[in-house]
Amino acid sequence: MTTTWIAAHRAAVVNPHEGFKLFEVRGFADQTVRQAIRPAGGGDALRIHLSNRYGTAPLEIGGAHLARRTGGSGIDPATDTVLLFGGDARVTVPPGEEIVSDPVVRTVTAGEELVLSLYLPGDTGLSTYSAIPYDIGYAVPGDQLGAEALHDAQELPTGHFVTGIDVRAPEGTRIAVAFGDSWIEGMNTTPGTGSSFPAQLNGRLTRGWIVNQGISANRLLTDEIGDHLLARVERDVLGVPGVSHVLIHIGLNDLGLPGAIAFPEPGKPPTAEDLIAGLTALADRLHSAGLTVIGSTVGPYAGTVYPGYDTEEGQAVRQRVNEWLAGDDHPFDAVVDLAAAVADPDQPARIREEFNSGDGLHVNDAGAKALADAVDLTLLKL
Repeated sequence: MTTTWIAAHRAAVVNPHEGFKLFEVRGFADQTVRQAIRPAGGGDALRIHLSNRYGTAPLEIGGAHLARRTGGSGIDPATDTVLLFGGDARVTVPPGEEIVSDPVVRTVTAGEELVLSLYLPGDTGLSTYSAIPYDIGYAVPGDQLGAEALHDAQELPTGHFVTGIDVRAPEGTRIAVAFGDSWIEGMNTTPGTGSSFPAQLNGRLTRGWIVNQGISANRLLTDEIGDHLLARVERDVLGVPGVSHVLIHIGLNDLGLPGAIAFPEPGKPPTAEDLIAGLTALADRLHSAGLTVIGSTVGPYAGTVYPGYDTEEGQAVRQRVNEWLAGDDHPFDAVVDLAAAVADPDQPARIREEFNSGDGLHVNDAGAKALADAVDLTLLKL
């Protein structure tokens, strides 16, 4: 059987040097950082992607181990494996660059929990990070790569340096990339349970799988938080091995963040025409690469607790864009009505109470399931 490398996990990353910060930014020095990863698909070998894309100093990795997770920061010592990079256990990643580990030949099962431990001996500076990792991570002083558990560890709500896992799978394996904002990344779903919308949709598939390239607070047209969606296409979709389909949710933060950032001054969101042009350019770029592109309506957010986010002007733009998406003039292969899947029937600009995570902007685990259930699986012919 012929095999090839296919993405089994992805984490889109953010520049810690952005001027507007919603999430903790930090660095490490003489510390072991341990993070859990759950591959969405399996194979007979794996390799790990690490990134210093936004670093301003060389990233010195004094060692990296991979093991099966037993819970929390715990690992099964019998499965602990030293990762190598070009045959070496230590490696330095220059600023702006990324590295892929040497292959580890072992059976990888979809949904298993793995733990990556990195020993970072020098001062990393502010780290290239992801906003919503699969689960809480841990940091402890010194080299504790092989420790069965990390005691008195600092908890890390954000992910650091890890951008993905590839698995060696049968040639012809096809996957989808979920691409967009917090509704994709899984903000306010329960960490460590695979409850994000893409993860729950992945559980419905019988062939192929989905990797998550969402960034919470990301926008279609404007940088911060993260490079804007149109700027991320090459790296976070077209550069993902095995991708054949793309599922997109974007637009909430284009409408809400201008007001939230400027609050209490009024912020000006883009026009409906701006968003329509941006979505069209996005679909055209993905189509030109031969991908199937599935759009979605912009979710409800009226009454959100974040000051300045919910405005009459933004709501009017959202309604106009969703009307366009519901019609026949959009450029997507299909559009999923995610907004309707979680909207309050009596107040459709709001999230239904049973799906509201509590902030009026994000769905909870049950809401993410409703989003996953709203996708017609015939659209994902993987």
